Amino acid sequence: MTHIIILFFATFSAAFMATVPPGLLNMNAAKTSVEKGKINGIIFSLGVSSMIMVQAYVAVLISKFLYRNPEVIDLLLKIALVVFAFFAVFFFVTAKRDKTQKIKQVNVSKKNSFYKGVLLAALNLLTIPYYSGLNAMWNEAGWIKFEAKDITTFVVAAGAGTFSVLYLYTFYFDKLETKTNRFSKNSNYILSALMLVLLVITLIRIFYR
Repeated sequence: MTHIIILFFATFSAAFMATVPPGLLNMNAAKTSVEKGKINGIIFSLGVSSMIMVQAYVAVLISKFLYRNPEVIDLLLKIALVVFAFFAVFFFVTAKRDKTQKIKQVNVSKKNSFYKGVLLAALNLLTIPYYSGLNAMWNEAGWIKFEAKDITTFVVAAGAGTFSVLYLYTFYFDKLETKTNRFSKNSNYILSALMLVLLVITLIRIFYR
Protein backbone atom coordinates (compact mmCIF):
# COMPACT_ATOMS: atom_id res chain seq x y z
CA MET A 1 0.00 0.00 0.00
CA THR A 2 2.88 2.35 0.79
CA HIS A 3 4.37 2.01 -2.68
CA ILE A 4 0.95 2.88 -4.19
CA ILE A 5 0.89 6.15 -2.23
CA ILE A 6 4.46 6.94 -3.27
CA LEU A 7 3.67 6.04 -6.89
CA PHE A 8 0.63 8.30 -6.93
CA PHE A 9 2.34 11.37 -5.47
CA ALA A 10 5.54 10.88 -7.52
CA THR A 11 3.55 10.61 -10.76
CA PHE A 12 1.15 13.39 -9.76
CA SER A 13 4.11 15.69 -9.04
CA ALA A 14 5.83 14.80 -12.34
CA ALA A 15 2.62 15.46 -14.30
CA PHE A 16 1.99 18.69 -12.39
CA MET A 17 5.49 20.03 -13.02
CA ALA A 18 5.40 19.08 -16.70
CA THR A 19 2.16 21.05 -17.19
CA VAL A 20 3.08 24.18 -15.22
CA PRO A 21 5.08 26.09 -17.89
CA PRO A 22 2.74 28.20 -20.07
CA GLY A 23 2.07 26.31 -23.29
CA LEU A 24 -0.61 25.38 -25.81
CA LEU A 25 -2.75 23.31 -23.41
CA ASN A 26 -2.80 25.43 -20.27
CA MET A 27 -2.97 28.72 -22.17
CA ASN A 28 -5.98 27.46 -24.10
CA ALA A 29 -7.57 26.32 -20.85
CA ALA A 30 -7.18 29.91 -19.64
CA LYS A 31 -8.50 31.31 -22.94
CA THR A 32 -11.52 29.03 -22.89
CA SER A 33 -12.29 30.11 -19.33
CA VAL A 34 -12.02 33.80 -20.20
CA GLU A 35 -14.06 33.66 -23.40
CA LYS A 36 -16.57 30.89 -22.71
CA GLY A 37 -16.76 30.74 -18.93
CA LYS A 38 -15.05 28.68 -16.24
CA ILE A 39 -17.31 25.66 -16.77
CA ASN A 40 -16.11 25.39 -20.37
CA GLY A 41 -12.55 25.78 -19.11
CA ILE A 42 -13.06 22.83 -16.78
CA ILE A 43 -14.65 20.74 -19.55
CA PHE A 44 -11.70 21.55 -21.83
CA SER A 45 -9.29 20.57 -19.02
CA LEU A 46 -11.12 17.27 -18.54
CA GLY A 47 -10.70 16.54 -22.23
CA VAL A 48 -6.97 17.22 -22.04
CA SER A 49 -6.56 15.12 -18.89
CA SER A 50 -8.51 12.22 -20.41
CA MET A 51 -6.14 12.09 -23.38
CA ILE A 52 -3.13 12.39 -21.07
CA MET A 53 -4.39 9.32 -19.20
CA VAL A 54 -4.66 7.39 -22.48
CA GLN A 55 -1.13 8.44 -23.43
CA ALA A 56 0.17 7.50 -19.99
CA TYR A 57 -1.42 4.06 -20.36
CA VAL A 58 0.23 3.60 -23.77
CA ALA A 59 3.53 4.61 -22.17
CA VAL A 60 3.03 1.94 -19.49
CA LEU A 61 2.31 -0.71 -22.13
CA ILE A 62 5.51 0.21 -23.97
CA SER A 63 7.56 0.06 -20.77
CA LYS A 64 5.85 -3.17 -19.71
CA PHE A 65 6.66 -4.85 -23.03
CA LEU A 66 10.29 -3.79 -22.87
CA TYR A 67 10.69 -4.75 -19.22
CA ARG A 68 9.27 -8.24 -19.72
CA ASN A 69 11.95 -8.89 -22.30
CA PRO A 70 15.15 -9.06 -20.19
CA GLU A 71 17.40 -8.44 -23.18
CA VAL A 72 15.98 -4.96 -23.59
CA ILE A 73 15.94 -3.77 -19.97
CA ASP A 74 19.18 -1.87 -20.59
CA LEU A 75 17.59 -0.41 -23.70
CA LEU A 76 14.66 0.78 -21.59
CA LEU A 77 17.01 2.64 -19.26
CA LYS A 78 18.89 4.12 -22.19
CA ILE A 79 15.62 5.32 -23.66
CA ALA A 80 14.81 6.95 -20.33
CA LEU A 81 18.29 8.51 -20.38
CA VAL A 82 17.71 10.04 -23.82
CA VAL A 83 14.23 11.25 -22.84
CA PHE A 84 15.45 13.00 -19.68
CA ALA A 85 18.46 14.49 -21.50
CA PHE A 86 16.17 15.86 -24.21
CA PHE A 87 13.75 17.40 -21.74
CA ALA A 88 16.57 18.86 -19.63
CA VAL A 89 17.89 20.70 -22.70
CA PHE A 90 14.40 21.53 -23.99
CA PHE A 91 13.24 23.18 -20.76
CA PHE A 92 16.56 25.01 -20.32
CA VAL A 93 16.46 26.44 -23.86
CA THR A 94 12.80 27.36 -23.40
CA ALA A 95 13.65 29.21 -20.18
CA LYS A 96 16.39 31.15 -21.98
CA ARG A 97 13.99 32.57 -24.53
CA ASP A 98 13.00 36.08 -23.49
CA LYS A 99 9.57 36.05 -25.05
CA THR A 100 6.22 36.67 -23.43
CA GLN A 101 3.83 33.78 -23.90
CA LYS A 102 0.68 34.62 -25.83
CA ILE A 103 -2.55 32.69 -25.94
CA LYS A 104 -2.97 31.11 -29.38
CA GLN A 105 -6.32 31.50 -31.08
CA VAL A 106 -8.45 28.37 -30.73
CA ASN A 107 -12.19 28.57 -31.29
CA VAL A 108 -13.95 26.66 -28.53
CA SER A 109 -17.70 26.31 -27.99
CA LYS A 110 -19.56 24.70 -25.15
CA LYS A 111 -20.48 21.80 -27.40
CA ASN A 112 -16.95 20.82 -28.34
CA SER A 113 -14.84 22.02 -25.40
CA PHE A 114 -14.12 18.45 -24.28
CA TYR A 115 -13.19 17.20 -27.74
CA LYS A 116 -11.03 20.24 -28.43
CA GLY A 117 -9.07 19.43 -25.27
CA VAL A 118 -8.71 15.81 -26.36
CA LEU A 119 -7.51 16.85 -29.82
CA LEU A 120 -4.94 19.38 -28.62
CA ALA A 121 -3.55 16.92 -26.05
CA ALA A 122 -3.31 14.21 -28.73
CA LEU A 123 -1.13 16.52 -30.83
CA ASN A 124 1.50 16.61 -28.08
CA LEU A 125 3.68 13.67 -29.14
CA LEU A 126 6.21 14.25 -26.33
CA THR A 127 3.81 12.99 -23.66
CA ILE A 128 4.30 9.26 -24.35
CA PRO A 129 8.14 9.27 -24.25
CA TYR A 130 7.99 11.47 -21.12
CA TYR A 131 5.79 9.01 -19.25
CA SER A 132 7.71 6.04 -20.63
CA GLY A 133 10.86 7.50 -19.12
CA LEU A 134 9.14 8.12 -15.80
CA ASN A 135 7.73 4.60 -15.84
CA ALA A 136 11.20 3.16 -16.32
CA MET A 137 12.48 5.16 -13.36
CA TRP A 138 9.57 4.23 -11.09
CA ASN A 139 10.00 0.57 -12.03
CA GLU A 140 13.69 0.60 -11.18
CA ALA A 141 12.86 2.28 -7.88
CA GLY A 142 10.30 -0.43 -7.13
CA TRP A 143 7.34 1.96 -7.10
CA ILE A 144 5.44 0.31 -9.96
CA LYS A 145 5.04 -3.43 -10.51
CA PHE A 146 3.01 -3.49 -13.74
CA GLU A 147 0.02 -4.86 -11.85
CA ALA A 148 -3.50 -3.55 -12.48
CA LYS A 149 -3.62 -1.37 -9.35
CA ASP A 150 -0.17 0.08 -10.02
CA ILE A 151 -0.97 0.88 -13.65
CA THR A 152 -4.31 2.41 -12.65
CA THR A 153 -2.60 4.54 -10.00
CA PHE A 154 0.03 5.74 -12.49
CA VAL A 155 -2.55 6.64 -15.15
CA VAL A 156 -4.96 8.36 -12.74
CA ALA A 157 -2.12 10.31 -11.10
CA ALA A 158 -0.91 11.52 -14.51
CA GLY A 159 -4.40 12.73 -15.37
CA ALA A 160 -4.97 14.28 -11.94
CA GLY A 161 -1.65 16.13 -11.96
CA THR A 162 -2.37 17.55 -15.39
CA PHE A 163 -5.93 18.54 -14.49
CA SER A 164 -4.78 20.29 -11.30
CA VAL A 165 -2.55 22.68 -13.26
CA LEU A 166 -5.19 23.32 -15.93
CA TYR A 167 -7.73 24.01 -13.18
CA LEU A 168 -5.41 26.62 -11.68
CA TYR A 169 -4.94 28.23 -15.08
CA THR A 170 -8.70 28.20 -15.62
CA PHE A 171 -9.45 30.06 -12.39
CA TYR A 172 -6.34 32.11 -11.61
CA PHE A 173 -4.65 32.99 -14.90
CA ASP A 174 -5.86 36.58 -14.69
CA LYS A 175 -3.70 36.98 -11.57
CA LEU A 176 -0.66 35.41 -13.26
CA GLU A 177 -0.97 37.03 -16.67
CA THR A 178 1.24 40.05 -15.95
CA LYS A 179 3.94 37.73 -14.59
CA THR A 180 3.72 35.08 -17.32
CA ASN A 181 7.24 35.53 -18.72
CA ARG A 182 9.00 35.34 -15.36
CA PHE A 183 6.71 32.52 -14.26
CA SER A 184 7.50 30.59 -17.44
CA LYS A 185 11.25 31.04 -17.05
CA ASN A 186 11.36 29.97 -13.41
CA SER A 187 9.19 26.89 -13.93
CA ASN A 188 11.21 25.83 -16.97
CA TYR A 189 14.49 26.15 -15.07
CA ILE A 190 13.05 24.01 -12.28
CA LEU A 191 11.90 21.38 -14.78
CA SER A 192 15.30 21.39 -16.50
CA ALA A 193 16.99 20.79 -13.14
CA LEU A 194 14.51 18.00 -12.34
CA MET A 195 15.20 16.27 -15.66
CA LEU A 196 18.95 16.60 -15.01
CA VAL A 197 18.55 14.90 -11.63
CA LEU A 198 16.54 12.07 -13.21
CA LEU A 199 19.21 11.76 -15.91
CA VAL A 200 21.97 11.38 -13.30
CA ILE A 201 19.94 8.79 -11.37
CA THR A 202 19.36 6.85 -14.59
CA LEU A 203 23.08 6.93 -15.38
CA ILE A 204 23.82 5.52 -11.93
CA ARG A 205 21.23 2.77 -12.51
CA ILE A 206 22.86 1.84 -15.83
CA PHE A 207 26.43 1.66 -14.49
CA TYR A 208 25.57 -0.11 -11.23
CA ARG A 209 23.11 -2.72 -12.44
